[in-house]
Parts: sequence; C-alpha cells; structure tokens
Amino acid sequence: MIADSAAASMMASGEVDLVVTGADRIAANGDTANKIGTYSLAVLARHHDIPLYVVAPTSTVDLATATGAGIPIEERDPAEITARFTARNPAFDVTPHELIAAIVTEAGVHRPPYTESLSA
Repeated sequence: MIADSAAASMMASGEVDLVVTGADRIAANGDTANKIGTYSLAVLARHHDIPLYVVAPTSTVDLATATGAGIPIEERDPAEITARFTARNPAFDVTPHELIAAIVTEAGVHRPPYTESLSA
C-alpha cells in the first residue's frame, strides 16, 4: 500500500506488479466509476504495462447503462477545496474498460469482452 502520489514513481521503478481497485458502478461494457483518481492510476498502469483489476460486488454492475458516459458523476461542494476561487470537485471518475485487465466479483473473474462476460 502506498500514497496515491507515489504511484507513478513506484511503477516506473518496477516495484508494482499489479493494481487492484474497487468500483461504485460498472457499466455493461466494463467501464467503471470509482473514487476520483482511479482513472489516473489506470492510465499509469497501462503506460507501465501493469495489469489493473477491479474488484466489486455484482450489485455494482449496471447492465442498463451501456457505457461509462451514462454514469452520472457527483460534484461535491467546491468549498471543500477552496472558497477563494472557482473550483471543481468531482467525487468520481470513469475508467474505460480498455484499461482494465479483469473485473472480479463474487460470481467470478470477468474478462473482455465485458458485454458478454458481465451479462453471463
């Protein structure tokens, strides 16, 4: 376990074998919404050829939402960041399915194409 800000340098130095994250919502195509910063970790992992696995309960799978573009992203009060200037404070981001090696639920390990494996 490391601080988020250490991820890039730890990956670059070869000290990370895989990335495991959760998901608050999973679209039918495998795009996942999770706490802000997950997408950044996924991009870093892909750059360094490190697999990223999403582990979440089947209750987060939303087959009625085709892609991550259909997942609403909560915007929190900008004052949590600053009251001195205009700010944005998204609580979640969406990780595209192309960056995910597998999605693990209590029903098993789902691999691409997620539209098939998640609905099975």
